[in-house]
Amino acid sequence: MIDYEKYLSNIAKSMRASEIRELLAAISVRKDIISLAGGAPDPATFPKSKLAEISVKVITEYGDSSLQYSETKGVRFVREILVEFLEKIRGFKANVDDVLITTGSQQALDIIARALIDPGDIVITENPTYLAALGSFRMAGANIIGVKIDEFGMKTDLLEDTVKKIISEGGRIKFIYVIPVAQNPAGTTMSTDRKKHLIEIASKYDLLIVEDDPYSYFTYEPNVDTTSLKTMDKEERVIYISTISKILAPGLRIGWIVSPDNLTRRFEIVKQYLDLHTPTLNQYILGEILKSDIIFEHISKLAPYYKVKRDTIVKAIEEYFPKDIWYTKPVGGLFVFVYVNIKGFNATKLMPIALDKYKVAYVPGQSFHPDGSGANSMRLNFSFPPPEKIEDGIRRLGDMIRNETGLTS
Repeated sequence: MIDYEKYLSNIAKSMRASEIRELLAAISVRKDIISLAGGAPDPATFPKSKLAEISVKVITEYGDSSLQYSETKGVRFVREILVEFLEKIRGFKANVDDVLITTGSQQALDIIARALIDPGDIVITENPTYLAALGSFRMAGANIIGVKIDEFGMKTDLLEDTVKKIISEGGRIKFIYVIPVAQNPAGTTMSTDRKKHLIEIASKYDLLIVEDDPYSYFTYEPNVDTTSLKTMDKEERVIYISTISKILAPGLRIGWIVSPDNLTRRFEIVKQYLDLHTPTLNQYILGEILKSDIIFEHISKLAPYYKVKRDTIVKAIEEYFPKDIWYTKPVGGLFVFVYVNIKGFNATKLMPIALDKYKVAYVPGQSFHPDGSGANSMRLNFSFPPPEKIEDGIRRLGDMIRNETGLTS
């Protein structure tokens, strides 16, 4: 028997499986489980007939070009259309040469990590933050320091204190990573004052900001400030990433980076060695969609559709969960994050019981916390299940919390 372990790199040995991907694989064959795990859009929102028409049109009209290798940065006409789209919907004007089309926003995170992080460098994130971003940064060798959030996002007063402390101790901060609007996993949105303060901190201490923006395109409440940090950036400190996964279809695997000129070339070179380029056919499909009014018509339907589900899960939590909890009421995105402040509640340890006894799945929240805290937290997804399943799932979770922590006999 060959000992393959001895051939593995230290990076491969240190990598841990994604808790979410492993969980989804385990429950995919369990038809008796109500899943509030994952983060998939509802397939009912996919514009399948439009995508079919456009796919045929792309192959028919663009022929060989759509099926050929393409530039690493991305097909130029697609990047030109994407620049127009971002100006209309996010309010900033990008230079087409500073746009890099990636294979989903996860690759954008990987490229940024590979290009900017040396082992031992410090990356500051929200606490909690997106699990897969933590994985990319750690794989590049970063030491990650989290800054607590509240309902208004990252506490920027704590951020400045953290930055001062790191610098005074000789640490090297490479960037601050944030999801300002409808944060994953917490569902929080940064206030206007905190966005301004974050930009000021980056300027004062000569730092970069990586803005991850997958969820701002549709929100559930009026008068919510969804302004992009990139729009507020006057010194080109913000590296902006986003994706069409949540607003069109994740199976297309299209994301992008908008970055300052000197960084774009570096990111492009990293991508050359990862996959040469993002699939050309998928880029052409995206280009045709963005050229038409289909994307804006489609986005306009998402907020009212998902708001029903958001309202359902919030109402069910208020009705079925015990009072000793803290949770977010997200103004956008696909998640509610819950801290259960009851002795004996450990979301990871209780997961097998949730699956086998209560037939409900969630994502334990500890892995979203860079400092290893949050054992009493869980992320709940409301985008995928129908409303009746959401309510039933929350009822089951409420029963589990009470029964397994001794709140009820």
